[in-house]
Amino acid sequence: MASGSSAVRPWRIGVLFSATGVTAAVETSQLGGTLLAIDEINEAGGVLGRPVEAVVYDPASEPRAYRRLAERLLTEDGVRLIFGGYMSSTRKAMLPVVEAHRGLLFYPTLYEGFEYSRHCVYTGAAPNQNSIQLANYLLSTCGNRFFMIGSDYVYPYESNRIMTDFVVQSRGTVLDEIYVPLGAGPAEFDRVMAKVQRAAPDVIFSTVVGADTATLYEAHHAAGLDAATLPIASLTTGEAEVAAMPAEVAAGHITAAPFFETLDTPAARRFVAAFKRRNGVHMPVTAAAEAAYFQVHLAMRALAAAGTDAPEPLLAQLGESAFDAPQGRVRIDGTNNHTYLRPRIARLDARGRFRVVWDAGAPVKPDPYCVAQNLSDWPADGRQIALS
Repeated sequence: MASGSSAVRPWRIGVLFSATGVTAAVETSQLGGTLLAIDEINEAGGVLGRPVEAVVYDPASEPRAYRRLAERLLTEDGVRLIFGGYMSSTRKAMLPVVEAHRGLLFYPTLYEGFEYSRHCVYTGAAPNQNSIQLANYLLSTCGNRFFMIGSDYVYPYESNRIMTDFVVQSRGTVLDEIYVPLGAGPAEFDRVMAKVQRAAPDVIFSTVVGADTATLYEAHHAAGLDAATLPIASLTTGEAEVAAMPAEVAAGHITAAPFFETLDTPAARRFVAAFKRRNGVHMPVTAAAEAAYFQVHLAMRALAAAGTDAPEPLLAQLGESAFDAPQGRVRIDGTNNHTYLRPRIARLDARGRFRVVWDAGAPVKPDPYCVAQNLSDWPADGRQIALS
């Protein structure tokens, strides 16, 4: 599938988001954000008078397919820039290919940090932009006994390790840490909930992803657990995952992200309205979709300044520019290729809609290695927002 005019030679970019597989729902929203940005850029005259054309493939949530299709884009389709990826396993599958062919990957998903590649621009949240704020909020409002549940791949293991460090800093306890295979069924999650009930934690920290998220939350509800007293807190549960579960199953649970569909700012409202006009009123607008959207605008601004899509000149320009994204102003930190983002925490209401309960108030410098982070840097008092 391609997007763009053929009247003049277009700037071709690769787009890899899954329309099928376990993470299809959120990746479809990322594709929607990407194509919306391309439409806006082309409607404004393109970049240096040339339209942007997307070469789009469906990797079906499979890391090997991401690797194969990334190589195809770089060697057969003539692209230098690839926009895509959700699970960290897919990013890690693409990076060696992108590096070998001297391309540039734009990755619009929160991740576990502790990585740098000259050939990757990270526009999702690093751990110091979501994990530390969520840990502090949970410890101050829920309690210090954590139970961790994750999908069985790299991001959940690393994210749980980081969250454990923050919990232990506050003399908290991780009672158990369980991983389930991607595509696990209800019986698997029912067994996990039986262990949760025996452990009696204060909060469940979930790094379950994709379609399995609804199964986890439904198992929590079916076990008779109450989100008011034992919430699931997650970095990987967004609007796409919530759309797959009844409102009463979602209500009361907690997520940290830079963007929520319900943000009540002019920029956020304009973005959500444009996204739904293009992609349909029922398409969820996720934080991953917002990152996918603004990273295209950032990349094309840098391309216009550099006059080329060659990665090195483009990277030099990326570190000099900013963009007023739906979440607020964002920019790339040229020292580590990560993005200044604004942390927020939200709780799901009775209608299954996110309501922000805590806001950092400003963009946070990315620190993917957490070299200068401590829970005391993020007091929970004075920044909480009352739910109306």
